[in-house]
Amino acid sequence: MSVNFHEFEDGVALAEELADRVSATLSDAISARGTATIAVSGGSTPKAFFKTLSTRDIDWAKVTVTLVDERFVPADNPRSNHLLVCENLLQNKAKAANFLPLYRDAGSAEEAAQIVSADAASLGAPFDVAILGMGTDGHTASFFPRGSNLAEAISATTPRGVITMEAEGAGETRLTFTFASLQDARLLVLHIEGQGKKDVLAAAEADGPETDMPIRAILRRAATPVDIYWAP
Repeated sequence: MSVNFHEFEDGVALAEELADRVSATLSDAISARGTATIAVSGGSTPKAFFKTLSTRDIDWAKVTVTLVDERFVPADNPRSNHLLVCENLLQNKAKAANFLPLYRDAGSAEEAAQIVSADAASLGAPFDVAILGMGTDGHTASFFPRGSNLAEAISATTPRGVITMEAEGAGETRLTFTFASLQDARLLVLHIEGQGKKDVLAAAEADGPETDMPIRAILRRAATPVDIYWAP
């Protein structure tokens, strides 16, 4: 598995460079296939990147934005990744993009996962861009250590689509794209910032079970080279 490490002096420089890379990839996809797809992650780390990307000259009407994972909460909940993306990415020029939410007003998270999986299948595969984050516990997407469906989520034989996850560190029930959905994105990025996350990455790159630090599944088995973008 090949990993490319990109280091920047600060988060602003990282956001600019990553926005350039992503916009070029999305524009190339539109030229080649007429549409483009990008799956993004939540948390505070990507906010500057989202705001920068939103100003880029892309044919946004041909881009579908979706989430790598989501809490099973309505879009107006302050902990919703949907809200984070609406407030930071789907602004400026990127307002014209299409958005595929993971949360649905269904009877259960499992029902929502089935609905989203069907919707996502219509986008085609693989994603043009997938931007992953990583927690201090080594989780990525909603692949949490000791998560209820972790083995299924990170198995190479689990089909593309969205499944549910519950874990002690997760708070709410989560919806997450599976390993199969993310690991072959045409541009696969792990975006982390701070020395603490760099230390977690070093631990993940060492020997040990994938279930202890599920980011290892991506680092070890992704079909696409992983581009790591890091700033102090």
